[in-house]
Amino acid sequence: MSRSEALADGFPDLSGHGIARQAHWGRWLAAAVIVVVLVAIGRAFAKGQIEWVFVERFLTAPVILRGIVNTMVMAVLAMMLGIALGVVVAIMRLSPNPVLRSVAAGYTWLFRGTPLILQLLLWFNLALVFPTIGIPGLWSARAVDVMTPLLAALLGLGINQGAYTSEVMRAGLLSVDIGQYEAAQAIGMGRLQALRRIILPQAMRVVIPPLGNEFIGLVKATSLASVIQYPEVLHSAENIYYANSRVIELLIVAGLWYLLVVSILTPLQMLLERRFARGIARGGR
Repeated sequence: MSRSEALADGFPDLSGHGIARQAHWGRWLAAAVIVVVLVAIGRAFAKGQIEWVFVERFLTAPVILRGIVNTMVMAVLAMMLGIALGVVVAIMRLSPNPVLRSVAAGYTWLFRGTPLILQLLLWFNLALVFPTIGIPGLWSARAVDVMTPLLAALLGLGINQGAYTSEVMRAGLLSVDIGQYEAAQAIGMGRLQALRRIILPQAMRVVIPPLGNEFIGLVKATSLASVIQYPEVLHSAENIYYANSRVIELLIVAGLWYLLVVSILTPLQMLLERRFARGIARGGR
């Protein structure tokens, strides 16, 4: 409708008026409250009984650096084990075999339903249930000698992660169109070959984002392994503050290292997501 037609129909002429800007008082109030809270927290840390010189001194202490290396090694190994178990369990969950489906569902139910710290303690104290482990007639050893903090942490973290990863992988497999399965069968591919060459590559673009989050969460979850004496960064910090009583300073050191690791992993995750999203237009088309 033109301006002359609008005037003729009795509508007021609004062409000379400016656009009224709404005053977002709620936003400004929320921003002010956040700033006040942040200033109060910063002031508390600045005036608290914290010797920042100890934070600086122990931030690069050899034992702390070894702890962060052990943290990353454990996180990578546990994630590899979790992904391997997750893929197998996800395929079992989608199998037409009811036994395989039941076993996979039971595995997921058990390890997602019990606390991770409980699983770590059970693995570490496995000798109380199985005094010896091995292959009958070929090899055997005392469980207390085999189940070191390293192995107990790896099994506890990796198997627990596998239960969560299996659901992520299952969601990725279900996201692939059923026509891809049918096309693979039409050209003579078996089920496993189709999964490896057609289905899994397409599912990865759906799987990578949650897997990246799972890995970042696993890096922080390694701190629970300190209860079974695995020498990760938090356990190293605990050993130091048991000796010098600088509790908050060493906890800040551990927290800064976790923040640094997560800050490095986050852009790497984004690059990996972009790598697997190649060929997919914006908007998911």
